Amino acid sequence: MTPVSEATAEAGWLDIPSGSAFGLHNLPYGSATLPGDPRPRVLVAVGDHVLDLTSAAERLLPSHSGLFRDGNLDHLLGAGPSVWREVRAAVSSWLTDARSERALTSLLHPATDVTMRLPFSVADYVDFYASEHHATNVGQILRPGTEPLTPNWKHLPIGYHGRSGTVVPSGTPVVRPCGQRRASGGAVLFGPTTRLDFEAELGFVVGTPSRLGDPVPLQAFADHVFGVCLVNDWSARDLQAWEYQPLGPFLGKSFATSVGPWVVPLSALDAARVPPPARDPQPLPYLDDSSTEPWGLDVRLEVRLGGQVVSRPPFRGMYWTAAQQLAHLTVNGASLRTGDLFASGTVSGPERDQRGCLLELSWGGRDPLALPDGSTRTFLEDGDEVVITATAPGPGGTTIGFGEVRGAVAPARLNA
Repeated sequence: MTPVSEATAEAGWLDIPSGSAFGLHNLPYGSATLPGDPRPRVLVAVGDHVLDLTSAAERLLPSHSGLFRDGNLDHLLGAGPSVWREVRAAVSSWLTDARSERALTSLLHPATDVTMRLPFSVADYVDFYASEHHATNVGQILRPGTEPLTPNWKHLPIGYHGRSGTVVPSGTPVVRPCGQRRASGGAVLFGPTTRLDFEAELGFVVGTPSRLGDPVPLQAFADHVFGVCLVNDWSARDLQAWEYQPLGPFLGKSFATSVGPWVVPLSALDAARVPPPARDPQPLPYLDDSSTEPWGLDVRLEVRLGGQVVSRPPFRGMYWTAAQQLAHLTVNGASLRTGDLFASGTVSGPERDQRGCLLELSWGGRDPLALPDGSTRTFLEDGDEVVITATAPGPGGTTIGFGEVRGAVAPARLNA
């Protein structure tokens, strides 16, 4: 079966609002509970509704119904590319074939009625540092008067290994973390971070595992990566600044990472693929993508703080692509596991209103960010809510939506 076009979808039995970012060209997967039923189910977003795929597969795709019985994406991720294509084609066909209407109508629910969950079990979590604009700004803020990029930055995708256990679903409150920080006078203090920040990112979800000792080449990226989700990699900048030398981020990052509820299949993003920026120097052969299909992505993020837009970071300018990140992650023989999540690092563009975190937007606290309501921020305050959304171009002038990842800051728990 071949996925149908949006034009065909409009002629089918399902009424999808014109211009919907969740049309038949998208069909992202998630996990949720339905009203009055605590059992998690795999869902597909379509228009303003969600399809209960766990139940639909039992009726219309019994050979693969076991993939969805646990209510999350774990089994589907591990099934591999041929099954991913088969399931996506089947769902597309059901939603346009009038013969499926009777079987599916009762399995469609308003998206506002369901409670979204973490879509998959996170195995390992790695965060990269792939935006040249972000890395340059951070270098200028933290090391003024010196070369902003470290000597290795344009030779390899820099990353760090995070904590999978603190990856949380969108909507989970983010408790202000405590830790050590160094005061301006040099004293070392313990207490809640005073420089809590967000980071607008994309995450890439691994489905097919790899064997220990087998690197994954650039050309095999789509054989292993199932899809893309939104990520907010919360950061405590003062804790991070004191601890990161010589081994990199630790407590300043490990307290929470929020992920969006929807995983957009990689195959839905064909129309969003663009050439990455020119690289100088030319990457080493295992990272050289000059003769491979491009894996830059024209994804446009938007960050709201307190309901007000503060940034629109463009992903298409990221220096290192996700395919290069995966190749580097495994080039030493590190294995992949189903459910591995690796994130792009903060997405920032060349303009001030394209910076993907408050560290850049306030220039390290020097230039408070003015909000439209008249208030200002250098870093996040208790009660602040950050919402990140994103869209990408789809086939035939359509739009691909990623939903949103949101989180509100809760006060520190000093008596914990």
